[in-house]
Amino acid sequence: MLKEKRPLILVPRETPFSVIHLENMLTLARAGATILPPNPGFYTHPASLDELVDFVVARILDHLGVSNTLLPRWGREGN
Repeated sequence: MLKEKRPLILVPRETPFSVIHLENMLTLARAGATILPPNPGFYTHPASLDELVDFVVARILDHLGVSNTLLPRWGREGN
């Protein structure tokens, strides 16, 4: 992806991160990748696990430029 100048989004899910994980993520970030841990935002007041998942997926899609109706973008009333 990086070689072709396409967006690379790394969504690391296993914690805790070891030094090797952190060094590899730093190398990727320096090469142009986006590191996007799947941390849900509780400021949206999710009512279910599905809404937590939708939050993370909506952020990933937003970084890829893919329109979605999972969650309004930050600062907007609707999609």
